[in-house]
Amino acid sequence: MQIKRNVLLNPGPATTTDSVKLAQVVTDICPREKEFGDLMEYCATEITKFVGDPKEYATVLFGGSGTATVEAILSSVVPENGRILIIDNGAYGKRMCQITKIYKLDTVVFESSSIEPIDLKALEEVIKGEKGLTHLAMIHHETTTGLLNDISAVGKLCANYDISFIVDSMSGFAAIPVDMKTMNIDYLAASSNKNIQGMAGIGFAICNKKALLATESIPMRNLYLNLYAQYAYFEKTHQTRFTPPVQTFYALKQAIIETKEETIVKRYDRYAKSWETLLSGIEEMGLEYLIDREHHSKIITSIIEPKNDKYDFDEMHDYFFERGFTIYPGKVNNYDTFRISNIGQIDYKDMEDFLKVLKEYLVQIGFLED
Repeated sequence: MQIKRNVLLNPGPATTTDSVKLAQVVTDICPREKEFGDLMEYCATEITKFVGDPKEYATVLFGGSGTATVEAILSSVVPENGRILIIDNGAYGKRMCQITKIYKLDTVVFESSSIEPIDLKALEEVIKGEKGLTHLAMIHHETTTGLLNDISAVGKLCANYDISFIVDSMSGFAAIPVDMKTMNIDYLAASSNKNIQGMAGIGFAICNKKALLATESIPMRNLYLNLYAQYAYFEKTHQTRFTPPVQTFYALKQAIIETKEETIVKRYDRYAKSWETLLSGIEEMGLEYLIDREHHSKIITSIIEPKNDKYDFDEMHDYFFERGFTIYPGKVNNYDTFRISNIGQIDYKDMEDFLKVLKEYLVQIGFLED
């Protein structure tokens, strides 16, 4: 089967292999069959192994986006008398704050720069000053900018102050190596459609079993997204409580197999080579990007839009789309940007091809000379 290949430079869903796409073409099966339960268990166990020991950690699967998983964690693990501190340094930290506000959770917001590292000393002072903090939540890799947050350092702070640590690693997981035990992470959220290179539709929370079991007594704030209920039901029945996205699970299994074959370390090396290629190219063209190399994820780059009267993002998007590339807009603080992601089944050669098209466009609008 010939499948047209598009190079997705948006921050997920990502370009996938044909084998992942075709894994969805399976015989119809009821998700209540043991065979399908075994497939979900395989996915859960192997996902856990990427970041922790399955004896101590468990992956809870949901049909839904990454945000559904973040909401599942936040709404399920903070007790009625608990307090959560959220580090807000971008759009996804703000989304966490929206979630806790809707659920009326007692929340302390630590605002931080969206383009510079978190001030750990200032964070510790806030932790010291806020009594009764039980949880801290933050983003691993801020997808709006490409800023890589220091979850190891924050994890140590949480350990020192006996605070349960929640990490949204949506665009970090399966590319940037994570060790939940070493980093003191109790809950880590991710999804099927970014660095693991599967199809969109499955979110998962990787949980410290001891911490998760302690949430059993917390009154349920919702039905579908309750973390403990989903975990306990799967442990008992080998099924999810509600209908899972069947075909998407077959794609996820194949994506996991391919991730294991490549290894997370080598995948990150591949991503990093594409990123280096991108930065070299845009620097040659006189374009600027937001995050300093030292604090960059090497996964997503926010590029400041060229100052040119003829520049129009929508027109540039269409120019690229017609040539097989998808790009993504973005606005950070006072900066108008567009974002280029180098995740998925692409490599530096795809980035070189993208840069050729970018140069053609910039010449066409008069930003560069031919």
